[in-house]
Amino acid sequence: MSKLLLSLETSSPICAVALHHLADGRLLGQAELRLEKSHSTHLTVLIEQLVANTGHTLADLAAVALSDGPGSYTGLRIGAAAAKGLCFALDVPLLAVGTLPALAHQVAARTPHASRWLYCPMLDARRQEVYTALYQADGAEVLAPNNLVLDADALPQQLAEQLACYSLLCFGSGAAKLQALLPDNPQLDFLANVQPSAVSIGELALAAYHRQQFQDVAYYEPFYLKEVYTTTPKSANS
Repeated sequence: MSKLLLSLETSSPICAVALHHLADGRLLGQAELRLEKSHSTHLTVLIEQLVANTGHTLADLAAVALSDGPGSYTGLRIGAAAAKGLCFALDVPLLAVGTLPALAHQVAARTPHASRWLYCPMLDARRQEVYTALYQADGAEVLAPNNLVLDADALPQQLAEQLACYSLLCFGSGAAKLQALLPDNPQLDFLANVQPSAVSIGELALAAYHRQQFQDVAYYEPFYLKEVYTTTPKSANS
């Protein structure tokens, strides 16, 4: 029986899945939809189609990985529900990969002279906030994931301290906010159109699988980073 790793990315408007072979890390296939609010109706279909199109069945899965967050609250919940359901049904382990380190890995793996940079993934967190972190090319964490409020008058201290020693490569859905505030800083460079990828989730999950860094399927919750605020609709009679 084949030993396959299924990876899910639902932390952003992109709904994506990827399939890797655990033995050699080979990518067997990937599929994604770039449609707003497509996760709840299309994620299961994408999974079934990808597995079938690569000549396999769900019984061939040895593990399921998912994007752990931060990101869209609803998207992360849908991804977690799908991943946990598959793990329960197939009796396979669950792996969680941070969205920010996966983005950094995606860019660093394709950057010439990668060690010259610090990698600064930024995800839009609404208003002037971003979810961000800093990583070296080898994935070592320099600044832990946090939510930053970007200020037009000053670079956030957490980033300014690192610019004394490194140039920063910024990317992701929130990077444009920083670029608009600091368009001419010679130590900041920006990449456009870098989106979360199920392939990158799978690449990091492969190493986690061999280290047996599994999640407790029953109690796993995504890494939201900040509290989710909800409002109660007013009644028609109020």
